[in-house]
Amino acid sequence: MLDFTSALYLGMRHPAAALAPWSSLTLGQPAALQEPPGALALAADLAALQGCEAACVLPSTLHLFWDLFGMLAAERLVILVDGGSYAIARWGAERAQALGLPQQVFPSGEMAALRQLVAAWGRQGRRPLILADGYVLGSEQVLPLAGYATLARQGGGYLLLDDTQVLGVAGTQGGGSARLHGLHGESLIIGASLAKGFGVPLAVLAGSRKLLRRFAAHSQTRVHASPPSAAVLAAARRALALNARHGDTLRARLADRVAQWRAGMAAAGIACRGGSFPVQRLPGRAHLQLALRAAGVLALAQAGDGPGALTFLLRADQTPRQLEQAMNLLEHHTRRRYERSV
Repeated sequence: MLDFTSALYLGMRHPAAALAPWSSLTLGQPAALQEPPGALALAADLAALQGCEAACVLPSTLHLFWDLFGMLAAERLVILVDGGSYAIARWGAERAQALGLPQQVFPSGEMAALRQLVAAWGRQGRRPLILADGYVLGSEQVLPLAGYATLARQGGGYLLLDDTQVLGVAGTQGGGSARLHGLHGESLIIGASLAKGFGVPLAVLAGSRKLLRRFAAHSQTRVHASPPSAAVLAAARRALALNARHGDTLRARLADRVAQWRAGMAAAGIACRGGSFPVQRLPGRAHLQLALRAAGVLALAQAGDGPGALTFLLRADQTPRQLEQAMNLLEHHTRRRYERSV
């Protein structure tokens, strides 16, 4: 089977035999009491990769956003949510809303709408907490993150990025959206999982030293939940080592695969959304999923307005020949459907 459902964009996998050994998966202690061995050094490396002053690792982005929004709910903020934001960060925002922060959603990428909201809430004494993704799945649009950051800074608030899709995949050395868009400063907060670009189910919170010290002091999941396991930390260390040695080569290969896919879809006359990102969405093609599966190609069918979309996740470890096979099958089944309809 040709699998286009895995989001391991750089093709990084971490078999047990390739990882540094560990004597125990966990210390049996929460991170608030004792950091797992190597966690602080790993966090420092992840902060440097993203161009931030400090970072903290957590088991998942669900832990991260639950804690972070719980902490930020104590400030006089308003949560302004880009409409393309992913679900997990929104769940954290819902917690802050339940704790008393107002929340509004604005159309994804619409600077004018965001500027109006920041001004209106500012007159009520509320500082902006702007929530956005580094990349909106299936979108052709590059979000104006530098503009978001400027509004957050001018309003005395924060820009909070969910950078799960971008970390490892784009930016200098794979450093993600902060590197890609030149973002920095105390108003910037980044939450991300390493599960996509780096193939490791681990989350990292990055930002200013002041914010990370405050987070460590107020985090509830670092007290009441288990920290990342030794196996996950070993995989993350290996991922960063691979990134330092081969990351640029893998990112260039991935870019070649995306360019090949886009050119093939254009040549076949098949509409395709996703821009230069490895998530490529074909509107109105969800009905082809079963036929492609029968032919040995796995893709994601996603519901939506109308007939739904078929999504292909491209990876650096896929070969040009594999993409060519999938594209030929797509063109074949698309042509057959058209011939039946006329």
